[in-house]
Amino acid sequence: MDQNLRFSGHETFVCKLFWLKKGFDFAINERSFNDPEAVSELGVGKNMVSAINFWTKAFGITDDSSKPTELGKFLFGGKKPKDEFLEDIGSLWLLHYYLISLARASIYSLVFNDFIRERIEFTKDQLHNYLRRKCYEVSDNLYNEGSISKDINVFIRNYLRPKRDGTKIEIEEDYSALLLDLELISSKRVNNIEYFSFEIRERESIPFEIMLFVILDNLTDSSIHFNSLLLDNNSPGRVFCLNQEGLYNKINQITQHYKGVSFSRTAGNEVLQINTNLNKWEVLREYYK
Repeated sequence: MDQNLRFSGHETFVCKLFWLKKGFDFAINERSFNDPEAVSELGVGKNMVSAINFWTKAFGITDDSSKPTELGKFLFGGKKPKDEFLEDIGSLWLLHYYLISLARASIYSLVFNDFIRERIEFTKDQLHNYLRRKCYEVSDNLYNEGSISKDINVFIRNYLRPKRDGTKIEIEEDYSALLLDLELISSKRVNNIEYFSFEIRERESIPFEIMLFVILDNLTDSSIHFNSLLLDNNSPGRVFCLNQEGLYNKINQITQHYKGVSFSRTAGNEVLQINTNLNKWEVLREYYK
């Protein structure tokens, strides 16, 4: 298990749509988020400055030193940014992958890679108990009830579109979350208890190039078993909540487009073979053409 579990830092703010670009532009100009002038330069309150700093790191737009990363420069930098206003659904899937795989905000990696193995449907209390257990597995001093509760609330609000059911909704806050359109989590209320569910689907909205980028980013061998693509940590199946049919469809699209990639089924052994020196960034560039 990651011995550096990290919680809180978001100041209870979800990541808003334009915050990553705002944070990137601030960082590329070599400005410091700790500078008192950051409040006026970013045009937000002090707590929001901290939140923007947190989310740009969590999504891999800046590194731990607040320097722009390759991903940040790819999406937001240069004379022709690939998607500076994050209008492409593929960009949201890509950012969601980075949020999980980087694990700078531990709850996202833990939930999509591990907790989902225990239960597809859950309550906040069940998720809290799971995270508490994980904290104590690392250190007796790591668990903080308040921090975990806040992380869970922000996690839910990042993915779940608010319902107009009479409950109080902060319109600007809860409808501006970056990842709502991915529709990865749904909810229902039974006997006054709210249950959340991971939506395991085919996911037609995921571009096959984004899928291939994720595969290449985790590649350790030229051959990858189908079950590894479906079930391993940070795999497309885990990260994107894909069902088997959805994964088959994406693999089929990849093999049709890239001659150096093939998929074989021999005696029940299903393997994706990558016999080419594909560069993950070149794959992304082709998508954003």
